[in-house]
Amino acid sequence: MANRVALIGAGVMGSAIGTRLLETGNELHAFDLDKQKLAALAAKGAKPAQSAAAAAASADFVITSLNSAKIVRAAIFGAEGVAAGAAPGTMIIDMSSIDPDSTRSLAVEAAAKGLRWLDCPLSGGAPKALIGQLAVMAGGERNDFEEARAVMRHLCANFTYMGPSGAGQTTKLINQVLCALNFMAVAEATQLALDAGVDAAAIPGALKGGRADSAILQEFMGKMARKDFSPTGRIDNMVKDLEGVQDLARHTGTAMPLTSLCAEIHRLLTSAGLGGADNAALMKFFEGPAKGDAA
Repeated sequence: MANRVALIGAGVMGSAIGTRLLETGNELHAFDLDKQKLAALAAKGAKPAQSAAAAAASADFVITSLNSAKIVRAAIFGAEGVAAGAAPGTMIIDMSSIDPDSTRSLAVEAAAKGLRWLDCPLSGGAPKALIGQLAVMAGGERNDFEEARAVMRHLCANFTYMGPSGAGQTTKLINQVLCALNFMAVAEATQLALDAGVDAAAIPGALKGGRADSAILQEFMGKMARKDFSPTGRIDNMVKDLEGVQDLARHTGTAMPLTSLCAEIHRLLTSAGLGGADNAALMKFFEGPAKGDAA
């Protein structure tokens, strides 16, 4: 029997999640404030809802893919939010990337309303969602995690239980440290290759299987070399995640000098109007004045 899923949020990531769920035979009810994004999913077979409450009323699982804890809270507990329409026992699978403290608070509030909550942030971006190859780290009740496999098996190659509520989001912050520094390293290495006259597009193949290899190297060096900034993620979303990392590090007393520098570079690009650009646009940090310009 097909899973009945409500999807709240149809941006780049939410659209990929929704597309994959439809392609794997799930019944999808979707809601987004942006009617164009909602219409794009409806054209693929989703049933558009007039509110988050209406979407949730027809679902056993509610997946949220939203940009901040504030937006998640409004979508779940605001007027015409999920909690107003969901049946008791409905499981909320929050695939947003938000801070662990907010997640724990949201989970408590959901439980008080008879709803279940799993924090399930992801790694792999829209390309991996479309082929069901996401890595998802989960926090919440173990039994809920096991039940969520019915839906998550369509989206994930790696679905891992990390502990109680908030543990998934904490693991995602650690993931983002590794991703942000890797994005920055690949961009820097790409610029060096370009300046040195080496075919940057050939480097991922040359390094495949070696210690310098990574998924980001394989996916992004060629993209960065071509200055292909087609969206698979956003620089301002990385800023949000790195700020969450820095908040956690202050709480734990962990020194993170490389992460701090990386966060500042992302903030510089955001202040320059590139917040909505793809992670490949980190290359713009290395452009500088055109060669031959006056000093």
